Amino acid sequence: VIVVGPSLSLHQCGLPREIAIELFQTFVIRGLIRQHLASNIGIAKSKIREKEPIVWEILQEVMRGHPVLLNRAPTLHRLGIQAFQPILVEGRAICLHPLVCKGFNADFDGDQMAVHIPLSLEAQAEA
Repeated sequence: VIVVGPSLSLHQCGLPREIAIELFQTFVIRGLIRQHLASNIGIAKSKIREKEPIVWEILQEVMRGHPVLLNRAPTLHRLGIQAFQPILVEGRAICLHPLVCKGFNADFDGDQMAVHIPLSLEAQAEA
């Protein structure tokens, strides 16, 4: 579900922590292992499950340079899917600036959107 986020810039979207950690989990696991905070994938996953504070710090780092794609079905034209810089927010809904909703033909009466992550560097550059 999308909700209004008037404090966001036009190029930002607010992602709930639960959604963000699920989407970026592999990147966070890699960050935990690279910083020697976990010796293997199992320990890294347990740190994520326990929601340790270091997990949120690594998630912030990962999200800083990684765009996400928001899509509202049906995608009838190219503005139906757009790239945004994700920002962590509290709650369980995706936050959007009200002025970007016209391209999605969206409003705030219960509309749902899908979140996608471009994985390759080429896809990130295109986003």
